Amino acid sequence: MATINLTADTFEETIAEGTVLIDFWASWCGPCRTFGPVFEASSEVHSDIVFAKLDTEANQELSGSLGIMSIPTLMAFRDGILLYSQAGALPKRALEDLIAQLRDVDMDDVRRQIEAQETQASAK
Repeated sequence: MATINLTADTFEETIAEGTVLIDFWASWCGPCRTFGPVFEASSEVHSDIVFAKLDTEANQELSGSLGIMSIPTLMAFRDGILLYSQAGALPKRALEDLIAQLRDVDMDDVRRQIEAQETQASAK
């Protein structure tokens, strides 16, 4: 599956289900241009994952609300839950390792942890 272009209008719907990797980038960013082909090549190998690119220049409000401070930034969501967010261009091996780790996450456990944190926060 090739990468898709993401916008503020399609963001919530896109991350709602499954595994989604988002590359936050801008055309003027050198490291973004270096990471782009690595991200695109990985999208061709992992058809079960949505690979999306979000142009930070065209989507400044959304990028700001997500705390994007430098680019490229890579975010990973599963079933609408943010599991990974880090700035910097990843080499191919590191991106493949991240994908393997994302697949191994026990989402039931993640949901239990979130619920426990919310319960604890509301008790205060």
